Amino acid sequence: MSKNLLIYAGKEAFSQIQEKGLDPESIAVIAGAAGGPKWLILDGLDRAIFFNWLKSSMGQNQIIHLVGASIGAWRFAAICQDDGKGSDKVAHDILRDAYIRQSYTAYPSGPTALDVTNEGIKILDAYLGNGGINRILTNKHMRLSVLTNRSSGPFVYDTKYLLTLSMVLCGIANTLSRSSLRLFFSRTLFHDPRDLPPFLNIYDTVPTEKIPLTANNLQMAILASGSIPVVMEGVDKIPDTPPGTYFDGGIVDYHVNIPFGPFAPFENPDRKIVLFPHYLHRIIPGWFDKLYPFKKSFRKPNSESLKNVLMLCPSPEFVERLPYGKLPDRKDFRRFKDDEGGRIKYWEKVARESQILGDEFLEIIEKDNIRDIVRPF
Repeated sequence: MSKNLLIYAGKEAFSQIQEKGLDPESIAVIAGAAGGPKWLILDGLDRAIFFNWLKSSMGQNQIIHLVGASIGAWRFAAICQDDGKGSDKVAHDILRDAYIRQSYTAYPSGPTALDVTNEGIKILDAYLGNGGINRILTNKHMRLSVLTNRSSGPFVYDTKYLLTLSMVLCGIANTLSRSSLRLFFSRTLFHDPRDLPPFLNIYDTVPTEKIPLTANNLQMAILASGSIPVVMEGVDKIPDTPPGTYFDGGIVDYHVNIPFGPFAPFENPDRKIVLFPHYLHRIIPGWFDKLYPFKKSFRKPNSESLKNVLMLCPSPEFVERLPYGKLPDRKDFRRFKDDEGGRIKYWEKVARESQILGDEFLEIIEKDNIRDIVRPF
């Protein structure tokens, strides 16, 4: 039994793995959750999956759709920079290092939303520069999709106090019904236009707009996908999009609990697993769903959307052994306000420890014993 890496599967993914195990040819989609600095625990797992397992064994003509919200989209924009010369790994290293070293010590009273936005742009410039956007849009095997939310209702007023009030109203409305999010946002799915993703026509309570990714809008779409209201400025005037201000994709799709199918009749009929490297052992549908003291029983993920999902995540025991017994999070900027070096060392340590998860995944693949480890959701 795995001690550090937990593996959960929806009913169809579980059945398929019990019958045939897991191989790269079975992967149709890979999903990436929002969650800010928590993603650092996935650094080693991402490397094992993308730079080792998939890269060495994926079918010559296989297409995999990557869909991410917020930092999930940022991760995948680095991973998709594969030109066959290792640029994907270089971009991933640049993202990790730039993300860890983002700094706000120049703002003793705290950074403004513009300050945080500018720091985010610096990170994007660092790892998307030198042809990164073109590598994403011409990747042979990977097709990137980015989840954002276009504001409506009170969120059209992009000022701190009105946005704060809007967040409070949205949180209250979400408590009553997830469908009320449509009063505040419409989901916008930016997608690679070369091969339409199986989740293009997302059908749930929040309307979805579909926008093809281009060289002109890709970086702005990724920035918008991580732009938390109040914390960062919204992004407007994105080329080829309806007018409006675009915000963090995790508001509606925090852990990307969307209908991932219907899957096309691939040449390989088993190619319909949604791989989900995740930092938590449970799935929270929307950002507001994590705020309540009774959150463990508040809003469950949609089980129908999970049926093809195979989730890999650190065990709670593994997380407890990390420094401070927790995953990194945005509150660390306040916790380490007077010790930026301490925060950087902590985040770097978590990224190094994440290699344990990657090594364990590769060991499971090598021993072909995933049938004994996977558990149903």
